[in-house]
Amino acid sequence: MAEYRINEVATVLGVSPDTVRRWIDAGRLPARRDQGGRRMVQGTDLAAFARAQMAPGQTEYVMSSARNRLRGIITEVVRDHVMAQVEIATGPYRVVSLMSREAADQLDLQVGVIAEAVIKSTNVVVERPTPG
Repeated sequence: MAEYRINEVATVLGVSPDTVRRWIDAGRLPARRDQGGRRMVQGTDLAAFARAQMAPGQTEYVMSSARNRLRGIITEVVRDHVMAQVEIATGPYRVVSLMSREAADQLDLQVGVIAEAVIKSTNVVVERPTPG
């Protein structure tokens, strides 16, 4: 059976190793000590814990290399025969995505729906206000 060290568990769950230690100490996440005294978490226990931590309604894991996720509400959807433009308000920011109409229809993107803008960017422009 697969077992994971605290650092590996932290990476999988997207938290710090200290957070994992606190969960173990509080009894929320089962662990055992190996022969070297390190705390180890069984893969099945980790999977159950991760599933319990998922947002309500989220029923599957998504593996992605994207690190930038902005949750917001769809404020506008413009469709033509081939493409769709979807605008999401996320906090004070506006994110606009262009996609195929088929994708927008398949996701049932409508004004008022909560969605996430997932951004994988190899080209990020950083700007500063002009001094003065």
